[in-house]
Amino acid sequence: MISLRILVLEKHSVQRSAVVAALQQLGVYDIVQASSGEQALALMQRQGRVDVALCDLAHKGMDCLDFLNCAGQLSMVRAVILYCDFQPQLRRAIEQMASFSGLELLGTLSTPIQAKALQKILQRYQRQCLVTASTPAPASALPNEEDIRRGLALGEFRAFFQPKFFLANGQVTGAEVLARWQHPSKGLLLPRDFLAAVLAYDLIDEMFKQLLEQGLSLMSMLQRDRRPLEMSFNLHASQLQDPGLTDHIRQTLKRHGISATDLTFELAENGLLEIQPRTQESLLRLRVMGCGLSIDDFAVGFSSLKLLCQLPFTEIKLDGEFVRSIHEPRSKAVIASTLALARALNMALVIEGVSKQQECHALINMGCELGQGFYYAQPMSSHELLTWLQAPFIAGQEDA
Repeated sequence: MISLRILVLEKHSVQRSAVVAALQQLGVYDIVQASSGEQALALMQRQGRVDVALCDLAHKGMDCLDFLNCAGQLSMVRAVILYCDFQPQLRRAIEQMASFSGLELLGTLSTPIQAKALQKILQRYQRQCLVTASTPAPASALPNEEDIRRGLALGEFRAFFQPKFFLANGQVTGAEVLARWQHPSKGLLLPRDFLAAVLAYDLIDEMFKQLLEQGLSLMSMLQRDRRPLEMSFNLHASQLQDPGLTDHIRQTLKRHGISATDLTFELAENGLLEIQPRTQESLLRLRVMGCGLSIDDFAVGFSSLKLLCQLPFTEIKLDGEFVRSIHEPRSKAVIASTLALARALNMALVIEGVSKQQECHALINMGCELGQGFYYAQPMSSHELLTWLQAPFIAGQEDA
């Protein structure tokens, strides 16, 4: 494992000695000890930077926040572990943070510090360092416009399909259409690799139209085989500024002989923060056509309940973050309250990110009905989906 250099910032000598002893028990001996932020900065200026700062959040003198801000700006500390006698609400709030005072937050500990809890955090950080060190840097941050236009022209952007299902029995209720780029030299790329560039170069409509064509072609094939399947397509709110897109959707549906009631369009919650009148009008037009509307990644954005009531949504998709931590009271409360909200507004609720049998059973016990995730099926090509639909559901395809 990677050896770590750790700063222990603690005013009280007895507590500082206890923390140092816990680190030494774990085999960490490169330790910088300081009783104040001023002393810590002086020591690091003479002895060099540290990997992790282990700080008492209740530390006085140079305030803990001021010290971490200063150390971060001087690049003297890479990450931080906070410890304190946390109140439950404060601890939950801090644990949701990926960074603290500009530094990577590895975790929080209660006092007195237990060596086992500290070991768990440090081992996770060491594994992270090993992965980062062994992963080659990408050739470029984002693809250029010419490469994307070439890929669109050659049909390299492909529709992949991830089924939605009834939690209780695994029956398929539909599928979400996801974008993939079969790049000739980089292999299969996910949206995180290209979507920001597609939006920046204003090519999102062209990509969407290609995915819509592929999805509706598959729906037509399934209808002819008497195996109809509803599908969901992702839209960015900015696309709905142009009323021409809804006209294109209507014409494409007519050409393929697909009913609008078999389509749902998903919009991310954070794209609806400053909704424009034209966007709202386009949403209404899609609903009048018969299409469903889903608010995606619900509960991770900041849209108001008033907005949710005003817009013609028919479905809520709860972000998978809450399923992954379903054992925590906070996540259970969010799931339960979202379920109650969906029922009160006569909307369907789809739980994203279901990857384990325990999660599925817990959701069923809470009254949830619809889900999506690796426990049931991963995203797949049209050919793979056709094969998969013919096979019986085998539970346990957990997210690796």
